[in-house]
Amino acid sequence: MKRTEDIDELKALARGLRTDILTMIHTAGTGHPGGSLSAVEILAALYFAKMDHSPTRKPEEVRDKFVLSKGHGAPALYAVLANCGYFPKEELARLRKFDSFLSGHPYAPSTPGVEITTGSLGQGLSQANGLALAAQLNGHDSYVYCLLGDGETQEGQVWEAAMTAAHYRLGKLIAFLDNNELQIDGWVKDVMNIEPIGKKWESFGWHVQEIDGHDFPQILAAIDKAKTVTDKPSLIWCHTVKGKGVSFMERLAKWHGTAPNADELKKALAEVNANG
Repeated sequence: MKRTEDIDELKALARGLRTDILTMIHTAGTGHPGGSLSAVEILAALYFAKMDHSPTRKPEEVRDKFVLSKGHGAPALYAVLANCGYFPKEELARLRKFDSFLSGHPYAPSTPGVEITTGSLGQGLSQANGLALAAQLNGHDSYVYCLLGDGETQEGQVWEAAMTAAHYRLGKLIAFLDNNELQIDGWVKDVMNIEPIGKKWESFGWHVQEIDGHDFPQILAAIDKAKTVTDKPSLIWCHTVKGKGVSFMERLAKWHGTAPNADELKKALAEVNANG
């Protein structure tokens, strides 16, 4: 697997990931395109540039780990894992099939590259805490990354986990907030306002950075900066766009969990490939 921090290469990878996401969800006839598309740059920066990982490593080997707390964004994670060589890309066409290991949400026992089973929102950060605390106790020089949805942070367990991470000074835990401002029922601010985001996380003892979650230079720099903070966990607060890259999907809650039909797929892929 080739690792790169070249911005043009990362942008090209992101276009490929969006193509894979849209195609697999269309083929399945079900899935979550909006929140998968909003997380593409974050996942690409981690898996293709910053994370210490490899599909050839044994599970018990020391390496960085990733937890997709917003489990409905599984198509984005599957696209990344396939492109990293954890399993053949042909498997993406079997998303959500009965005989497939690519479930609607990440399932660790059967899916290569998936560390933690997620789907019930609010639980991923707690599990990431466990991985980070284990690495800390074992003296491992590795990082744990966790991707949260903004609507997900309406869950009380997230804040219990936030307190726990700060209490144990989990300096090698780096969380990303995919702040695309929409959830299945509409705008996050209308369903249950989570502002002020930065001040809340800081008050819980976290180091916070606020960035554009689609800008590769900002994402890469934020990860580097987070790694310099060793006495507390870090949150990288990413402003993103739900359905990013497809104009008729962007900023619309209806695309939270709706698969594109054939005509919509054709239009979406044309847009993605035109945005060089």
